[in-house]
Amino acid sequence: MEIGAKIKSLRTVNGLTQEELAIRSDLTKGFISQIERDLTSPSIATLMDILEALGTDIEKFFSNPIQKKVVYTKEEIISSENDKFKHSIDWLISNAQKNVMEPILMTIESGGQSNVDKPHEGEEFGYVLSGSVYVVLGKSKYKVNKGESFYFKADKDHYLENSFKRVAKVIWVSCPPSF
Repeated sequence: MEIGAKIKSLRTVNGLTQEELAIRSDLTKGFISQIERDLTSPSIATLMDILEALGTDIEKFFSNPIQKKVVYTKEEIISSENDKFKHSIDWLISNAQKNVMEPILMTIESGGQSNVDKPHEGEEFGYVLSGSVYVVLGKSKYKVNKGESFYFKADKDHYLENSFKRVAKVIWVSCPPSF
């Protein structure tokens, strides 16, 4: 069991910074950081102090599973622009490549396209928020308008293309992650 990850999760759920937890536990921020990264292990007495500051105890701590992050804020979005293909990608979930699926927001300028993805295991889903795009699957091309969605098995080369005059915005989910 990763004690550090569980402490960090509890601290986050309680809305505390490392410094606030350190003050409440009579420890240093650096020590809390080392514990959360599993670089060091607290003594039983220190662990009990930390857990008390987090509003729990040893029994509950070891019997409850780690709470997974549920809400992701705008500040956590990572963006990337591709001038050559005239698109940008916003990764909506941090570290999604470790998950079963990876959602992104893709903005494609007029005349732009996404990178070409090679065939891979899994499936892909998308929803067009604005504009229109073509989903290109191998040698087939499918027009998808605002308010429409697409879904396909990723067993052929595939990409999105914007041959229209308006900027297109698409929520695109790959399972497993491939972006």
